[in-house]
This record gives sequence, C-alpha cells and structure tokens, in this order.
Amino acid sequence: MKNAVIIKSFQNGLSIFLDSELPFSQLLEEIAMKFSESANFFKDASMVLSFEGRVLSDQEERQIVDTISANSRLNIVCIMGKDEETDRSFIKALQQLSFHQEVLENAGQFYKGTLKDGQILETENSIIVLGDVYPGACIISSKDIVVLGGLYGQAYAGGNGEDGHFVVALEMSPEKLKIGDFKYKTSEKQSKWSIKPKIQPKIAYVKDARVFIEPITKELLNDLPF
Repeated sequence: MKNAVIIKSFQNGLSIFLDSELPFSQLLEEIAMKFSESANFFKDASMVLSFEGRVLSDQEERQIVDTISANSRLNIVCIMGKDEETDRSFIKALQQLSFHQEVLENAGQFYKGTLKDGQILETENSIIVLGDVYPGACIISSKDIVVLGGLYGQAYAGGNGEDGHFVVALEMSPEKLKIGDFKYKTSEKQSKWSIKPKIQPKIAYVKDARVFIEPITKELLNDLPF
C-alpha cells in the first residue's frame, strides 16, 4: 500500500491519486495517515482538491473530505471535476478571491451542485456554491455569497440588514440581487443564462447606498468599502 495514496500539489490545490483496487475502508486509513503526516507542512491553507485514479461516488468524496479535515488543518474550498475549462475558471476565481481569505476560511456552509428553478438555499452563514444558480432559483445568506459558477437566478446577501457584505460569481447575470437593504438596479437587458460569455469573475457590493457590480481587479479590491 506504499503508493495507495499519492499527493501532488499545484497552485491553490492538491491532486490526490487513489489506488483503484484497494478496499475503500483501507483507502480512508491511508488517506488519514498521509494527511496526518503532512499536517504541519500544509498547515491551515485553503485548497482545491482533485481526485484521480479512482471513480468516486458523492458519498465517498464526502467521506474522504471528512477524513482529510479530521487529520489536518486544511480548509477545503471545493472538489474539482473533469471539466478542465470549468476547473481553470474555479482556480482563477480562487486566486482572485484571495484578497478576502477570511470569507473562505469562515464560510459556514459549502454547497456542491446546481440550484434549479424553484429551489431556495438559505443560510445564516457565508456560503460557497460550486455550481450554477439557474433562473427561478434563489440563494439567501445573512453574510456573503460566492458562486463558483453562473449566477443567473436571485441572490440576497447581508440578510441581517448589514450592507458590508458582497456577492461574487464567475458569471454574474442575476435576475435579482440584493445586499442588505439595497437592491441592484440596471437599465441594461440581462443576457440569457444559457448564453455563456467569456468568463469574468465579478463582485457585487454596496457603496454610497447603491449596489455596484464590477469585474474583480486589484485596484477595485483595494478600494472596497469593507
């Protein structure tokens, strides 16, 4: 079982090769040992995970993540899939979000999946969504919202009434968006969610009692009012 679990690092993430033949219970033991031994090296870094060499069910992925969390101080942001273009977008977004690292570290909830028409996701904590929010779907947070995908539905951040929160999305084209007591208003016709423009992560925030949506740049991040 010497090479049952192999960990390789890349920028902002870890690629984990898993033996395809080893019984899953033994594989979890190997993962626990590997990450326990590496805990001081990785410390409390925020990482994206990528699994290779073995087909995993959603439940097995959750068990692996739980095992890694229990045997290290890593903050696991999301799990990469097999869509390379989407994965590159996720990494780009994570790099640009590093300005507000506490959002990722303190996010009280992580949701993997797509929110479809009629679905509502509500939380008292900050939330990271790995997937799209389709038209007719709604995500509500008392704090901050990060969508590593397309935001085409509705988003309400700062549900506690505070305006010092924000919404970030890889593709920002919401039906409705509200931060604290302030609603985003636009005179421009929104693009249909099914037409995907060039990926350009954007952030919505409140300034001077108005909600602005702008591309994420270093200059903007330095001037944000929070």
